[in-house]
Amino acid sequence: MKSNPQASAVRVLLLLLLVSTTCALAQERRPVHITGLINDYVPLLTTVKGSPYEMHGQWSMDVDPKRGTADFTADMTMSSFGKTGTGAVDPTQPLVNPHTHHIRLRNAKITWDMTGCPPWGTPTQMGFQITKTVSQLTGNGSNGSFETDPPSSTLQVCVTGGFDIPFSVTNSNITLLFVGPATSHFGPQAIHGVVREAADSNRNDR
Repeated sequence: MKSNPQASAVRVLLLLLLVSTTCALAQERRPVHITGLINDYVPLLTTVKGSPYEMHGQWSMDVDPKRGTADFTADMTMSSFGKTGTGAVDPTQPLVNPHTHHIRLRNAKITWDMTGCPPWGTPTQMGFQITKTVSQLTGNGSNGSFETDPPSSTLQVCVTGGFDIPFSVTNSNITLLFVGPATSHFGPQAIHGVVREAADSNRNDR
């Protein structure tokens, strides 16, 4: 029985295309570890005792596209300002009541768009988001005094950036937005930060 060399070549080519496509898809769906910084402030609000506050910290997110979920962690410091003799906020007296917060979201479903995310002054073009009740929200290591026990505040985390084109960064910005009891401490406004690194979780450069 004679084989058809042309047909065999076509089968080999199709097999190679299938393997390469599968590998590409698998690579795209691998978990990704994203890290960054938070630098923002809570304005002077009558609903937030001790405001205004400075906020500085770091965050990380483990994104699993295959499962469509992500885990989010943020660790940050906060401190308010002293007051003048007339009771006005004195920016020259920072670091009043310094304290720490640890924030955790676990197994949050990913929404692959930025609909409803807080806008930036310079608009971001694309992104994704997660929203879920926090699994942990501490103040100096204990459950926050502003939070229920167990925590009931929800947190929306949006990661956005520019289009996937040359000279742009697709994941560049992050916002945190609380809803619920936590707004009495962090405020109802968006908390802003930057994406520092996005690394494939199977690599050693994270």
